[in-house]
Amino acid sequence: MNKERIIIYGSCYGTTKKYAEELSRRLYCKAVSYENVSDINSYHSIIYMGGLYAGGVQGMKKTLKKLSDISDKTVCIVTVGLADPKNEENINNIRMKMKTQVSEELFNKAKIFHLRGGIDYAELSFLHKKMMGMVYKKAKSVPEEERNAELSAMIETYNKQVDFVDYDSLAPIVQSL
Repeated sequence: MNKERIIIYGSCYGTTKKYAEELSRRLYCKAVSYENVSDINSYHSIIYMGGLYAGGVQGMKKTLKKLSDISDKTVCIVTVGLADPKNEENINNIRMKMKTQVSEELFNKAKIFHLRGGIDYAELSFLHKKMMGMVYKKAKSVPEEERNAELSAMIETYNKQVDFVDYDSLAPIVQSL
């Protein structure tokens, strides 16, 4: 097990955890939930993987603010969400929201990747179901010709179980590290 590198993940429903565990196997390092991480400053290489919820990356702000000095560290941030990461507009939206969660220095230094996850509405908490219902209603009110790819995908997958997990999409992350 690599003691110089750690994968820290924030996952509500398990998709990000699946990616983190697979990446852990490929990089020979441990993967731990952000809720259970101790001293991240003792690692040279930190990979933070977080699910996208309500525009933010699960646990990222709370975890990465614990970094005291990043000058000699390799930081990688990986988001996991429903939006297609091959769509430039989706990536821009995700990154704009990420900038509000971490310092400018960290954002500019980090290697950033985006993966596609999944959702099972039957597994959502009451609060998340309500939130997704409101987002769906708002998305449906947008005229079809004005909808972006993210809104269209949200409408298409609403109240369904979808799984876009693709472990092959971890290859660029492994190569960059």
